Amino acid sequence: MPSRHSSSRSRGNAGPPQVSSTPSGGGLGAAQPRGSFQRNAGPSQVSSTPSGGGPGAAQPRGPSQGSAGPPQVSSTPSGGGPGAAQPRGRSQPVGLADSVAATIRQKLIDAEWRAGQRLSESALTQQFDISRNTLREVFRILITEGLLRHAPNRGVSVVVPTIADIIDIYRVRRIIECQALEKSWPMHPAHKRMREAVESAVAAREAGDWRRVGSANMRFHAAIVALSDSQRLSALFEQVAAVLRLTFGLLDDPEYLHAPFVDYNARLVQLFVEGQAGVAARELEAYLAQSERMVLAVYAHQAA
Repeated sequence: MPSRHSSSRSRGNAGPPQVSSTPSGGGLGAAQPRGSFQRNAGPSQVSSTPSGGGPGAAQPRGPSQGSAGPPQVSSTPSGGGPGAAQPRGRSQPVGLADSVAATIRQKLIDAEWRAGQRLSESALTQQFDISRNTLREVFRILITEGLLRHAPNRGVSVVVPTIADIIDIYRVRRIIECQALEKSWPMHPAHKRMREAVESAVAAREAGDWRRVGSANMRFHAAIVALSDSQRLSALFEQVAAVLRLTFGLLDDPEYLHAPFVDYNARLVQLFVEGQAGVAARELEAYLAQSERMVLAVYAHQAA
């Protein structure tokens, strides 16, 4: 009997001890001692099931369960195979939005859309066969990239580049393109894309199609960036090229802008495949400086 009083005192204010009606020994049906973490949990709950670790055994409640409520048990397998529960996410709509955003970005690079052009939600949802919610996600992506802008009560339109944008674009181009050209292997597969872009530009020049010349020029410089083998740099250059092409679209004389650089591009390819990547990179830096001066001069003259 003294042992019973000692047990009662050790439990503090937890209420009268709960006495099991089962035998006190360690065999089947024996009452299990309560752990210290249950001290303030109220009277202990005694399981009527066996205390061993086999099937049907009662599982102890640990402190980590707290007030989080009963655990939710999936009825599907926990592995990664067929039938596994899939986390809820936005991968499918975001993938569709990214695809449409890439299409619009390419339209900007190919000068199919012009700076300042207002965009109709109803027309674009029909053109791309997407919902308005998906289109708004597309707009959000391109606004974040600085290619579109939203104005209250006016909707979404294509951005109009500023002189500050032009200066920044050429700064980025010098850093990315010159390094990619200088550090790459001369027979990198992207050199074929460079050569194909030059051939396309020459054919377009002979046809007097300066818009096609401009598009071929964009592909040529994208191929230079591809020499870096960096998807991130190529993605960044797509944004840069889109804003650059919007800038070209604001200028009245595409022949003046593009004609000199067809032959420059051909020379860069020749130097590169001959193993003179360093020389090609230095010529490209001078080429970009000349292009920047030409664009800024024409842009400033038209804005005046």
